[in-house]
Amino acid sequence: MKLGIVGAGMIVGDLLSFIQDIPTVILQAISSRPSHRDKLLSLQNQYGFDQIYTEYSAMLANEDVDTIYIGLPNHLHYSYAKEALCAGKHVICEKPFTSNLQEFLELKEIAQQKERVLIEAISNQYLKNVLSMKQYLPKLGDIKIVECNYSQYSSRYAAFQAGEVLPAFNPEMSGGALMDINLYNIHLVVGFFGSPEKVEYWANMERGIDTSGMLLLDYGNFKCVCIGSKDSTAPNAVNIQGNKGHIHMASSTNKCESFEITLHKETPIWVDHKDHPHRMYDEFVEFDRIISALDLKKTGEMLEHSEKVMKVIEQAKQSANLVFGRT
Repeated sequence: MKLGIVGAGMIVGDLLSFIQDIPTVILQAISSRPSHRDKLLSLQNQYGFDQIYTEYSAMLANEDVDTIYIGLPNHLHYSYAKEALCAGKHVICEKPFTSNLQEFLELKEIAQQKERVLIEAISNQYLKNVLSMKQYLPKLGDIKIVECNYSQYSSRYAAFQAGEVLPAFNPEMSGGALMDINLYNIHLVVGFFGSPEKVEYWANMERGIDTSGMLLLDYGNFKCVCIGSKDSTAPNAVNIQGNKGHIHMASSTNKCESFEITLHKETPIWVDHKDHPHRMYDEFVEFDRIISALDLKKTGEMLEHSEKVMKVIEQAKQSANLVFGRT
């Protein structure tokens, strides 16, 4: 993979902290706005990018770049991904994929027409602990209750309360708890159980944005609650309860650390499978494989998963009267 990165914020720094541990990924180029030129030069010096750009179109014109990673604020994902696909590039787009389902479906159609890889960077669909947990689910018998809580008090919340609107809480930039941290809960649950029958979002709303909320997913035979909070905190956990046992993970759903499975009258089993300490490593190993092999079958499977998640998001937004992005 010959990677071109767009963005120079925190998530890009997160990516750069480990990406050189995957030797087949080549840091070909990085792009950001002109005011970030000094930062781009610093990143080039530190990580060895071949080229830096202050114009996105110029990076897309670079034939040595075959893949674009989009690490920008949520509301920009659609337009930057579309431009990259139209330029013939593969695209790895940070979560959430887009601001709404319509934008996602348009990107999906373009990618399929051009036979390009388009994939969402969502760590918990590739982590070894999550894949292991999925294998244990049948041992729990009939699932009855699922609970995911990812709560993390935002360092930007006090400023938001004081009247400053930052991207994390800006409805015009597709911010809020649902699109940020509760999204990880949704991906985990949909990855395990597929699409729910009914979706309802009970959101705590402030100035048009959800600062926290409880997402209720009805699967018919079992019920699920996904809690995401940026205005308060609590111990993060996942609990999956069946009539023959349960799984407990004392971790947020973006990291998915070790978990414990307890079956009736049996000794609990502790599981922790990791290839690398960084939560994003496994997904980028797989992205590199998918792009190198032009594995459009796997791409299609992951797009189908992301589409299910986007449909849950649309229903949740409608339930809570959340409006942002293109309608």
